[in-house]
Amino acid sequence: MKIEGLYIFDLDGTLYEGTDHFDYYAKRLALDVKEADQGKFWDDYKRTKNGEHPLEVGKAYDVKEDAILTVDPMTLTVVQAHHWDGTEWTLEQIEETYVDEVAFDFENIVAIGDGWWLPFACAKHYGVENCYKRYVETKEYMVTDDFKLAPIPGLREFLLRLKENTNIVLMTNSDADDVGRLLSELNLEQVFPRIVTSAKKPSLTDEHFKAIMAEYKVKPQETVSVGDNFINEIAPALLQGMRAVYISQHEHATKHEQLQQVKRITDWFEGFQF
Repeated sequence: MKIEGLYIFDLDGTLYEGTDHFDYYAKRLALDVKEADQGKFWDDYKRTKNGEHPLEVGKAYDVKEDAILTVDPMTLTVVQAHHWDGTEWTLEQIEETYVDEVAFDFENIVAIGDGWWLPFACAKHYGVENCYKRYVETKEYMVTDDFKLAPIPGLREFLLRLKENTNIVLMTNSDADDVGRLLSELNLEQVFPRIVTSAKKPSLTDEHFKAIMAEYKVKPQETVSVGDNFINEIAPALLQGMRAVYISQHEHATKHEQLQQVKRITDWFEGFQF
């Protein structure tokens, strides 16, 4: 039987759910916040989670400018900017500061694509210089007995059936060790024949997509990107002519005939037509 088509899956926030690890990350970052700012840090973080702060999933954060950006995901241009307190920038300020496309680099300008980046931006606002070590601590915590990551019921069975007639690939920013531990805990070992780790999305998303499609000899219209980060996985797919499944509780303003949005991955695969 000829295998046709290609599905490229993200891992974090896509193949598992829950937010406890984000809160743990915030707790670790809070250790590096000045004592005088602790209360404000926690207040801001809670407000971002509740959608009561200018910083929210779907925006971007400029560390140097301490600015919250609204970025057009298809052109990567800044269309609106706010100070941390919600005061809006003028159009002149935006045009002077953001002349070219936004370049996301995981450190200076970050896409708030999921819950990992809310505590990161709050910590940066309050002067924390090195957030990565706390991220590593959180990842290490996630594979201990103290943290329980529940497999999504039916996901393994769905993926195994999907790959009977379709190519499936896992592409994630997590490193190989993390991916191995997470897949084991999620009961997804030996499901993906091809796994791309440390992918450096969104910087290298386009390159990875093109390479994977060439490897499997499929066209963009035969390829689907499944993920929870619009800038990392969804916009690059749509721009290449691929289809995309966006998993998010937050409604995205972008509408596209090749785009499907669902709140949970189960909402997608439970209605999947093989």
